Amino acid sequence: MSSRRSFVKKTAIAGAGLALAPSISLGAVKDKLSTKLNVGLIGVGLRGTNHLNNLLLRDDVNVGAICDVDDSRIRLALDIITKKGKGKPKTFGKDEYDYRNLLELKELDAVIIATPWLWHTRMAKDSMLAGKYTGLEVSAANTLEECWDLVNTHEQTGTHLMILENVNYRRDVLAILNMVKQNVFGEMVHYRCGYQHDLRGVLFNDGKTAYGKGAEFGDKGISESKWRTQHSLYRNGDFYPTHGVGPIAAMANINRGNRFSSITSHASKAIGFKDYIVKQGGEEHPNAKLNWKQGDVITSTIETSMGETIVITHDCNLPRPYSLGFRVQGAKGLWEVDGRRIYIEGKSKPHRWDEAKEWLEKYDHPLWQKYGVYAKGAGHGGMDFFVINAFVQSALQNIAPPMDAYDAAAWSAITPLSEQSIANNGEPQDFPDFTRGNWIKRKPYNWIKDTY
Repeated sequence: MSSRRSFVKKTAIAGAGLALAPSISLGAVKDKLSTKLNVGLIGVGLRGTNHLNNLLLRDDVNVGAICDVDDSRIRLALDIITKKGKGKPKTFGKDEYDYRNLLELKELDAVIIATPWLWHTRMAKDSMLAGKYTGLEVSAANTLEECWDLVNTHEQTGTHLMILENVNYRRDVLAILNMVKQNVFGEMVHYRCGYQHDLRGVLFNDGKTAYGKGAEFGDKGISESKWRTQHSLYRNGDFYPTHGVGPIAAMANINRGNRFSSITSHASKAIGFKDYIVKQGGEEHPNAKLNWKQGDVITSTIETSMGETIVITHDCNLPRPYSLGFRVQGAKGLWEVDGRRIYIEGKSKPHRWDEAKEWLEKYDHPLWQKYGVYAKGAGHGGMDFFVINAFVQSALQNIAPPMDAYDAAAWSAITPLSEQSIANNGEPQDFPDFTRGNWIKRKPYNWIKDTY
């Protein structure tokens, strides 16, 4: 932690490279770089507290305000801040809209939003309208209207929005991105990804038993089970696509010379939640009688304008180990995360996999080579350090982030479009062009060069 503090102190001004954000979009550039970013946090639940801890380790950040409707989370956050020896921030949370009073604070430069999904877009819009550089947790939007709201508000105000997709900074993901950009796999053809994670213990919990062994949600639940589970009761689609599709979008230059053009989606039967509830609460438990709308496995196929296909899987309601299911395939070979294996024609033995370890070490991304030591303990294997650092350094300079409002809209649009396709027996759905044609001339983001 001391090494990370030393790093951010030394790079408070010169850290533009780590921002991974070389270009200016619509916002006006400050006359000179700020040396300290004043940040407000809206939502200090589990995810928001993780961001808070990483921000408090930085000497180029001041946490000036926090907001949460749960007073116990406010108290916890204040205790963390006090133990770090930082000044007490202003607090908000008297009702669901008190965050707007936080946004009125003129001293705040930026805001990070880590709240339940239904609040993401409305809070992000209000933040951009207030002129705050906005960091938004995933997923960014629930409906196509909300996707357009993010883009339109960004263009209307010139205020930047960064979707805080940490998996884009995973070490193996950035190494594979490095290989893609160096043409190791040849011309790209096909990708697979998804969110495959047994979340039953997260989505059902009554707070009375050991974490992960309850059968309650909603008002009787704790943490995410208070709000996230409800979506599966009423909606049938891929609600959480960005952990998988964010890294793939970077590899495929989505919104920067390429774009998503159409999607088809299908849902399996829904038995996982009922089976889990019966095991935890018994057949007579009231929740065992509910009819869950979301299929246990959602499979979507996206076609891109450049002719690639992307298969995305949402699989969170059944017992299984965690995997984002990455597969990256081109004319010369492919990588599969499950099995940790790579095959490159002319380099690998014919018809035999190579272990990925040596390839990943050879193409380890410059960002991780130089700054991986500072990411230790940051959360999610170090990814959280890099995503927060990119946000802070982009906001300090008021320049376009590496994952912007157009990315937030395109990646999040998978949710409503998958719902529409499933409701219409897998009928293809056209993706809106959130760049209004500018994807043709927007230059691909240089994730290699622009790390410096």
